[in-house]
Amino acid sequence: MAFLYNIFISLLIFGMKAFSLFNAKTKKGVEGRKESLHKMKRTFSKSDKVIWMHAASLGEYEQGLPVLEKLKEKLPDHKILITFFSPSGYENVIKKKHIADEICYLPFDKKNIINEFTEQLNVKLFFTVKYDYWYNLLAELKSRNVPVYVISALFYERQSFFTSYGKWFVKQLKRNVDWFFHQTHFSMALAKSVGLLQSSVTGDTRFDRVKQLRARNNHVDFISDFIGNHKSVVFGSSWQAEEKIAEMIFRKNRAIKMIIAPHDLKRVEHLKNIFPDALLYSETGNSQPSAYNAQVLIIDSIGLLSKLYSYADVAVVGGGFHDAGLHNILEAATFGVPVVFGNHYKKNPEADDLIAAEGGKAFQEEHTAAEFVLFLTNEENKEELERMSQNAQTFVDEKPDSTEMILQKILS
Repeated sequence: MAFLYNIFISLLIFGMKAFSLFNAKTKKGVEGRKESLHKMKRTFSKSDKVIWMHAASLGEYEQGLPVLEKLKEKLPDHKILITFFSPSGYENVIKKKHIADEICYLPFDKKNIINEFTEQLNVKLFFTVKYDYWYNLLAELKSRNVPVYVISALFYERQSFFTSYGKWFVKQLKRNVDWFFHQTHFSMALAKSVGLLQSSVTGDTRFDRVKQLRARNNHVDFISDFIGNHKSVVFGSSWQAEEKIAEMIFRKNRAIKMIIAPHDLKRVEHLKNIFPDALLYSETGNSQPSAYNAQVLIIDSIGLLSKLYSYADVAVVGGGFHDAGLHNILEAATFGVPVVFGNHYKKNPEADDLIAAEGGKAFQEEHTAAEFVLFLTNEENKEELERMSQNAQTFVDEKPDSTEMILQKILS
Protein backbone atom coordinates (compact mmCIF):
# COMPACT_ATOMS: atom_id res chain seq x y z
CA MET A 1 0.00 0.00 0.00
CA ALA A 2 2.92 2.34 0.67
CA PHE A 3 4.01 1.77 -2.93
CA LEU A 4 0.56 2.74 -4.21
CA TYR A 5 0.47 5.80 -1.95
CA ASN A 6 3.78 7.03 -3.37
CA ILE A 7 2.49 6.47 -6.90
CA PHE A 8 -0.56 8.54 -5.96
CA ILE A 9 1.68 11.37 -4.72
CA SER A 10 3.68 11.28 -7.96
CA LEU A 11 0.46 11.44 -9.98
CA LEU A 12 -0.79 14.28 -7.77
CA ILE A 13 2.36 16.28 -8.42
CA PHE A 14 2.14 15.64 -12.16
CA GLY A 15 -1.54 16.54 -12.21
CA MET A 16 -1.06 19.77 -10.28
CA LYS A 17 1.81 20.85 -12.52
CA ALA A 18 -0.23 20.12 -15.64
CA PHE A 19 -3.35 21.83 -14.28
CA SER A 20 -1.27 24.86 -13.25
CA LEU A 21 -0.83 25.67 -16.92
CA PHE A 22 -4.54 26.50 -17.06
CA ASN A 23 -5.44 27.44 -13.48
CA ALA A 24 -3.95 30.45 -11.69
CA LYS A 25 -4.72 29.18 -8.20
CA THR A 26 -3.02 25.83 -8.78
CA LYS A 27 -0.06 27.63 -10.35
CA LYS A 28 0.42 29.66 -7.17
CA GLY A 29 0.64 26.45 -5.16
CA VAL A 30 3.09 24.78 -7.54
CA GLU A 31 5.32 27.83 -7.84
CA GLY A 32 5.10 28.58 -4.12
CA ARG A 33 6.38 25.12 -3.19
CA LYS A 34 9.60 25.84 -5.07
CA GLU A 35 10.31 28.51 -2.45
CA SER A 36 9.42 26.52 0.66
CA LEU A 37 12.85 25.02 1.36
CA HIS A 38 14.61 28.33 0.74
CA LYS A 39 12.24 30.24 3.03
CA MET A 40 12.63 27.68 5.79
CA LYS A 41 16.44 27.68 5.60
CA ARG A 42 16.45 31.48 5.60
CA THR A 43 14.40 31.70 8.77
CA PHE A 44 15.40 28.76 10.97
CA SER A 45 18.72 27.42 12.17
CA LYS A 46 19.09 23.89 13.47
CA SER A 47 19.44 25.24 16.98
CA ASP A 48 16.02 26.92 16.87
CA LYS A 49 13.25 25.06 18.68
CA VAL A 50 10.28 25.01 16.32
CA ILE A 51 6.53 24.55 16.78
CA TRP A 52 5.06 23.54 13.43
CA MET A 53 1.37 23.87 12.57
CA HIS A 54 0.02 22.56 9.28
CA ALA A 55 -3.36 23.64 7.91
CA ALA A 56 -4.93 22.62 4.63
CA SER A 57 -6.51 26.02 4.07
CA LEU A 58 -7.80 29.15 5.78
CA GLY A 59 -10.60 27.48 7.75
CA GLU A 60 -8.21 24.97 9.31
CA TYR A 61 -5.76 27.77 10.08
CA GLU A 62 -8.48 29.59 12.03
CA GLN A 63 -9.18 26.39 13.96
CA GLY A 64 -5.56 25.84 14.87
CA LEU A 65 -4.67 29.43 15.65
CA PRO A 66 -6.00 29.58 19.26
CA VAL A 67 -3.82 26.59 20.16
CA LEU A 68 -0.80 28.03 18.37
CA GLU A 69 -1.17 31.39 20.12
CA LYS A 70 -1.35 29.74 23.54
CA LEU A 71 1.64 27.53 22.79
CA LYS A 72 3.66 30.59 21.81
CA GLU A 73 2.60 32.23 25.06
CA LYS A 74 3.65 29.17 27.10
CA LEU A 75 6.82 28.48 25.08
CA PRO A 76 8.15 31.93 24.14
CA ASP A 77 11.61 30.61 23.26
CA HIS A 78 10.18 28.52 20.41
CA LYS A 79 9.84 29.73 16.84
CA ILE A 80 6.70 29.19 14.76
CA LEU A 81 6.36 27.57 11.33
CA ILE A 82 2.99 27.40 9.55
CA THR A 83 2.52 25.43 6.36
CA PHE A 84 -0.46 25.34 4.00
CA PHE A 85 -1.56 23.00 1.27
CA SER A 86 -3.99 25.40 -0.40
CA PRO A 87 -3.17 28.79 -1.94
CA SER A 88 -6.42 30.19 -0.50
CA GLY A 89 -5.03 29.68 2.99
CA TYR A 90 -1.50 30.82 2.23
CA GLU A 91 -2.50 33.88 0.22
CA ASN A 92 -4.92 35.14 2.88
CA VAL A 93 -2.65 34.70 5.88
CA ILE A 94 0.64 35.87 4.39
CA LYS A 95 -0.89 39.31 3.79
CA LYS A 96 -2.04 39.72 7.40
CA LYS A 97 -0.34 40.25 10.72
CA HIS A 98 0.45 36.82 12.16
CA ILE A 99 2.54 35.17 14.87
CA ALA A 100 4.56 32.87 12.61
CA ASP A 101 8.26 33.30 12.05
CA GLU A 102 7.72 31.75 8.64
CA ILE A 103 4.76 30.72 6.48
CA CYS A 104 5.19 28.54 3.41
CA TYR A 105 3.55 25.83 1.36
CA LEU A 106 3.86 22.27 2.60
CA PRO A 107 6.29 20.49 0.26
CA PHE A 108 4.91 17.64 -1.80
CA ASP A 109 4.74 14.45 0.26
CA LYS A 110 7.56 12.52 -1.43
CA LYS A 111 10.07 10.91 0.92
CA ASN A 112 13.15 12.64 -0.44
CA ILE A 113 11.48 16.07 -0.50
CA ILE A 114 10.06 15.71 3.02
CA ASN A 115 13.36 14.39 4.36
CA GLU A 116 15.30 17.36 2.97
CA PHE A 117 12.77 19.80 4.41
CA THR A 118 12.52 18.33 7.92
CA GLU A 119 16.26 17.69 8.15
CA GLN A 120 16.84 21.44 8.41
CA LEU A 121 14.40 21.86 11.29
CA ASN A 122 14.57 21.18 15.02
CA VAL A 123 10.86 20.48 15.42
CA LYS A 124 9.76 20.12 19.04
CA LEU A 125 6.04 19.82 18.38
CA PHE A 126 3.90 19.31 15.27
CA PHE A 127 0.17 19.42 14.80
CA THR A 128 -2.12 19.26 11.83
CA VAL A 129 -5.70 20.52 11.89
CA LYS A 130 -8.91 18.58 11.28
CA TYR A 131 -7.99 15.88 8.73
CA ASP A 132 -5.10 16.86 6.46
CA TYR A 133 -2.86 13.77 6.72
CA TRP A 134 0.33 13.34 4.70
CA TYR A 135 1.75 9.95 5.53
CA ASN A 136 5.41 10.36 4.54
CA LEU A 137 5.53 13.58 6.54
CA LEU A 138 4.01 11.96 9.63
CA ALA A 139 6.37 8.98 9.38
CA GLU A 140 9.40 11.24 9.01
CA LEU A 141 8.42 13.34 12.03
CA LYS A 142 7.87 10.23 14.14
CA SER A 143 11.28 8.88 13.11
CA ARG A 144 12.72 12.09 14.56
CA ASN A 145 10.77 11.59 17.82
CA VAL A 146 8.62 14.67 17.21
CA PRO A 147 5.32 14.65 19.15
CA VAL A 148 2.50 14.69 16.58
CA TYR A 149 -1.08 15.81 17.32
CA VAL A 150 -4.31 16.36 15.40
CA ILE A 151 -6.28 19.42 16.55
CA SER A 152 -10.06 19.58 16.04
CA ALA A 153 -9.96 16.12 14.48
CA LEU A 154 -13.07 15.17 12.54
CA PHE A 155 -13.74 11.63 11.33
CA TYR A 156 -16.79 10.77 9.19
CA GLU A 157 -18.00 7.54 7.63
CA ARG A 158 -16.95 8.18 4.04
CA GLN A 159 -13.25 8.57 4.83
CA SER A 160 -10.82 5.98 3.49
CA PHE A 161 -10.15 4.64 7.01
CA PHE A 162 -13.56 2.96 6.99
CA THR A 163 -13.22 1.22 3.62
CA SER A 164 -11.92 -2.22 2.70
CA TYR A 165 -8.56 -0.75 1.71
CA GLY A 166 -8.23 1.60 4.68
CA LYS A 167 -6.18 -0.59 7.02
CA TRP A 168 -2.85 0.79 5.80
CA PHE A 169 -3.94 4.39 6.43
CA VAL A 170 -5.17 3.51 9.91
CA LYS A 171 -1.90 1.73 10.66
CA GLN A 172 0.06 4.84 9.72
CA LEU A 173 -2.02 7.06 11.96
CA LYS A 174 -1.86 4.59 14.85
CA ARG A 175 1.92 4.45 14.56
CA ASN A 176 2.70 8.11 13.90
CA VAL A 177 0.10 10.26 15.68
CA ASP A 178 0.45 10.68 19.44
CA TRP A 179 -3.05 12.04 20.12
CA PHE A 180 -6.28 13.03 18.37
CA PHE A 181 -8.23 15.92 19.88
CA HIS A 182 -11.71 15.30 18.47
CA GLN A 183 -14.41 17.86 17.78
CA THR A 184 -17.26 15.46 18.56
CA HIS A 185 -17.99 12.22 20.42
CA PHE A 186 -19.15 10.71 17.13
CA SER A 187 -15.76 11.44 15.56
CA MET A 188 -13.94 9.78 18.47
CA ALA A 189 -16.23 6.76 18.35
CA LEU A 190 -15.47 6.28 14.63
CA ALA A 191 -11.74 6.61 15.26
CA LYS A 192 -11.81 4.09 18.09
CA SER A 193 -13.86 1.67 15.98
CA VAL A 194 -10.78 1.18 13.76
CA GLY A 195 -8.31 1.10 16.62
CA LEU A 196 -7.26 4.74 16.93
CA LEU A 197 -7.54 4.75 20.71
CA GLN A 198 -5.21 7.69 21.42
CA SER A 199 -8.15 10.09 21.50
CA SER A 200 -10.16 12.53 23.58
CA VAL A 201 -13.06 14.91 22.88
CA THR A 202 -12.08 18.55 23.33
CA GLY A 203 -14.56 20.24 21.00
CA ASP A 204 -14.00 22.66 18.18
CA THR A 205 -11.29 25.28 18.74
CA ARG A 206 -13.12 27.65 16.39
CA PHE A 207 -15.48 28.44 19.26
CA ASP A 208 -12.51 29.75 21.23
CA ARG A 209 -11.50 31.81 18.23
CA VAL A 210 -14.89 33.38 17.60
CA LYS A 211 -15.35 34.24 21.26
CA GLN A 212 -12.19 36.32 20.95
CA LEU A 213 -13.74 38.28 18.09
CA ARG A 214 -16.15 40.03 20.45
CA ALA A 215 -13.37 41.57 22.53
CA ARG A 216 -11.60 43.30 19.64
CA ASN A 217 -12.56 46.57 17.95
CA ASN A 218 -15.11 45.53 15.32
CA HIS A 219 -15.72 49.00 13.90
CA VAL A 220 -15.84 49.24 10.10
CA ASP A 221 -16.00 52.70 8.55
CA PHE A 222 -19.24 53.71 6.82
CA ILE A 223 -21.28 50.66 7.90
CA SER A 224 -23.34 52.20 10.72
CA ASP A 225 -24.30 55.21 8.61
CA PHE A 226 -25.17 52.93 5.68
CA ILE A 227 -27.50 50.76 7.79
CA GLY A 228 -29.09 53.60 9.73
CA ASN A 229 -32.32 52.47 11.37
CA HIS A 230 -32.98 49.68 8.88
CA LYS A 231 -32.75 45.93 9.36
CA SER A 232 -29.53 44.55 7.89
CA VAL A 233 -28.55 41.24 6.33
CA VAL A 234 -24.92 40.29 5.79
CA PHE A 235 -24.20 37.76 3.04
CA GLY A 236 -20.89 36.19 4.02
CA SER A 237 -18.65 34.37 1.55
CA SER A 238 -21.50 34.30 -0.95
CA TRP A 239 -21.72 32.09 -4.00
CA GLN A 240 -24.32 32.24 -6.78
CA ALA A 241 -27.06 30.70 -4.62
CA GLU A 242 -26.69 33.25 -1.83
CA GLU A 243 -26.65 36.04 -4.40
CA LYS A 244 -29.97 34.71 -5.72
CA ILE A 245 -31.36 35.00 -2.19
CA ALA A 246 -30.16 38.61 -2.03
CA GLU A 247 -31.84 39.33 -5.37
CA MET A 248 -35.15 37.85 -4.18
CA ILE A 249 -35.04 39.95 -1.01
CA PHE A 250 -34.16 43.02 -3.06
CA ARG A 251 -37.26 42.57 -5.21
CA LYS A 252 -39.64 42.11 -2.26
CA ASN A 253 -38.39 44.55 0.38
CA ARG A 254 -36.47 47.69 -0.55
CA ALA A 255 -36.07 48.74 3.10
CA ILE A 256 -33.66 45.98 4.10
CA LYS A 257 -29.99 46.93 3.92
CA MET A 258 -27.85 44.20 2.40
CA ILE A 259 -24.09 43.83 2.68
CA ILE A 260 -22.63 41.23 0.31
CA ALA A 261 -19.09 39.88 0.79
CA PRO A 262 -18.48 37.37 -2.05
CA HIS A 263 -16.26 34.34 -1.45
CA ASP A 264 -14.20 35.41 -4.47
CA LEU A 265 -13.62 39.04 -5.45
CA LYS A 266 -13.96 37.99 -9.07
CA ARG A 267 -17.71 37.91 -8.41
CA VAL A 268 -17.84 41.65 -7.75
CA GLU A 269 -18.51 42.51 -11.40
CA HIS A 270 -21.30 39.93 -11.53
CA LEU A 271 -22.84 41.46 -8.41
CA LYS A 272 -22.68 44.90 -9.96
CA ASN A 273 -24.66 43.56 -12.90
CA ILE A 274 -27.35 42.20 -10.56
CA PHE A 275 -27.42 45.35 -8.42
CA PRO A 276 -26.38 48.23 -10.74
CA ASP A 277 -27.09 50.86 -8.07
CA ALA A 278 -25.05 49.09 -5.40
CA LEU A 279 -22.10 50.73 -3.70
CA LEU A 280 -18.60 49.26 -3.67
CA TYR A 281 -16.95 49.43 -0.28
CA SER A 282 -13.66 50.56 -1.83
CA GLU A 283 -15.45 53.66 -3.15
CA THR A 284 -17.16 54.74 0.09
CA GLY A 285 -14.28 56.80 1.48
CA ASN A 286 -15.48 60.03 -0.10
CA SER A 287 -19.17 59.18 -0.34
CA GLN A 288 -21.82 61.86 -0.40
CA PRO A 289 -24.75 61.57 2.06
CA SER A 290 -26.93 60.36 -0.81
CA ALA A 291 -24.85 57.17 -0.91
CA TYR A 292 -26.45 56.09 2.36
CA ASN A 293 -29.75 55.67 0.49
CA ALA A 294 -28.39 52.67 -1.44
CA GLN A 295 -29.81 49.31 -0.46
CA VAL A 296 -26.85 47.12 -1.37
CA LEU A 297 -23.20 47.43 -0.36
CA ILE A 298 -20.73 45.11 -2.08
CA ILE A 299 -17.56 44.36 -0.12
CA ASP A 300 -14.69 44.33 -2.62
CA SER A 301 -11.99 44.09 0.07
CA ILE A 302 -10.75 41.13 2.10
CA GLY A 303 -10.46 40.78 5.85
CA LEU A 304 -13.67 42.60 6.85
CA LEU A 305 -16.28 39.85 7.01
CA SER A 306 -15.94 38.75 10.63
CA LYS A 307 -16.32 42.39 11.72
CA LEU A 308 -19.28 42.98 9.43
CA TYR A 309 -21.25 40.24 11.16
CA SER A 310 -21.32 42.40 14.29
CA TYR A 311 -23.59 44.84 12.38
CA ALA A 312 -26.03 42.19 11.10
CA ASP A 313 -29.56 41.38 12.17
CA VAL A 314 -29.44 38.21 10.07
CA ALA A 315 -26.54 36.46 8.33
CA VAL A 316 -26.69 34.35 5.17
CA VAL A 317 -23.50 32.29 4.96
CA GLY A 318 -22.32 30.85 1.66
CA GLY A 319 -21.26 27.44 0.45
CA GLY A 320 -24.15 25.36 1.74
CA PHE A 321 -26.27 25.17 -1.40
CA HIS A 322 -23.73 23.00 -3.22
CA ASP A 323 -20.76 20.76 -2.47
CA ALA A 324 -18.11 23.47 -2.21
CA GLY A 325 -18.49 23.39 1.56
CA LEU A 326 -20.24 25.62 4.06
CA HIS A 327 -18.20 28.61 5.18
CA ASN A 328 -17.77 29.66 8.80
CA ILE A 329 -21.16 30.14 10.47
CA LEU A 330 -19.69 30.65 13.94
CA GLU A 331 -18.28 34.09 13.12
CA ALA A 332 -21.86 35.32 12.81
CA ALA A 333 -23.36 33.28 15.64
CA THR A 334 -20.85 34.62 18.17
CA PHE A 335 -22.38 38.10 17.76
CA GLY A 336 -25.87 36.75 18.43
CA VAL A 337 -26.87 36.75 14.76
CA PRO A 338 -29.27 34.10 13.42
CA VAL A 339 -27.60 32.25 10.54
CA VAL A 340 -29.26 31.04 7.33
CA PHE A 341 -27.49 28.58 5.01
CA GLY A 342 -27.95 25.73 2.55
CA ASN A 343 -28.30 22.14 3.70
CA HIS A 344 -25.09 20.73 2.14
CA TYR A 345 -22.85 20.67 5.21
CA LYS A 346 -21.98 17.05 6.04
CA LYS A 347 -18.49 18.05 7.18
CA ASN A 348 -19.79 20.79 9.47
CA PRO A 349 -21.25 19.25 12.64
CA GLU A 350 -21.59 22.70 14.18
CA ALA A 351 -24.34 23.43 11.64
CA ASP A 352 -26.55 20.65 12.99
CA ASP A 353 -25.83 21.82 16.53
CA LEU A 354 -26.72 25.44 15.76
CA ILE A 355 -29.98 24.33 14.14
CA ALA A 356 -30.79 22.18 17.18
CA ALA A 357 -30.13 25.21 19.39
CA GLU A 358 -32.58 27.18 17.20
CA GLY A 359 -29.99 29.81 16.39
CA GLY A 360 -29.75 28.92 12.71
CA LYS A 361 -31.73 27.31 9.92
CA ALA A 362 -30.82 25.36 6.79
CA PHE A 363 -32.73 25.27 3.50
CA GLN A 364 -32.71 23.16 0.38
CA GLU A 365 -34.01 25.90 -1.91
CA GLU A 366 -32.95 29.52 -2.26
CA HIS A 367 -36.49 30.89 -2.40
CA THR A 368 -37.48 29.35 0.94
CA ALA A 369 -34.32 30.80 2.52
CA ALA A 370 -35.20 34.22 1.13
CA GLU A 371 -38.74 33.98 2.52
CA PHE A 372 -37.37 33.10 5.95
CA VAL A 373 -35.01 36.09 5.95
CA LEU A 374 -37.93 38.33 4.99
CA PHE A 375 -39.95 36.79 7.82
CA LEU A 376 -37.22 37.43 10.42
CA THR A 377 -36.64 41.01 9.32
CA ASN A 378 -40.33 41.88 9.42
CA GLU A 379 -41.04 44.11 12.42
CA GLU A 380 -44.07 41.98 13.26
CA ASN A 381 -41.72 39.06 13.97
CA LYS A 382 -39.15 40.88 16.10
CA GLU A 383 -39.69 38.52 19.03
CA GLU A 384 -38.69 35.54 16.88
CA LEU A 385 -35.62 37.44 15.66
CA GLU A 386 -34.66 38.27 19.23
CA ARG A 387 -35.19 34.66 20.33
CA MET A 388 -32.99 33.23 17.57
CA SER A 389 -30.37 35.91 18.21
CA GLN A 390 -30.14 34.96 21.88
CA ASN A 391 -30.03 31.27 20.99
CA ALA A 392 -27.14 31.82 18.58
CA GLN A 393 -25.04 33.64 21.16
CA THR A 394 -25.86 31.16 23.94
CA PHE A 395 -24.88 28.34 21.59
CA VAL A 396 -21.37 29.80 21.32
CA ASP A 397 -21.12 30.85 24.98
CA GLU A 398 -21.83 27.38 26.31
CA LYS A 399 -19.02 25.66 24.43
CA PRO A 400 -16.02 24.56 26.55
CA ASP A 401 -12.54 26.06 26.36
CA SER A 402 -11.13 23.57 23.87
CA THR A 403 -7.74 25.25 23.68
CA GLU A 404 -7.13 24.94 27.41
CA MET A 405 -8.00 21.23 27.41
CA ILE A 406 -5.64 20.63 24.48
CA LEU A 407 -2.78 22.51 26.10
CA GLN A 408 -3.15 20.60 29.35
CA LYS A 409 -2.57 17.36 27.43
CA ILE A 410 0.23 18.60 25.20
CA LEU A 411 2.22 20.31 27.95
CA SER A 412 1.64 17.72 30.70
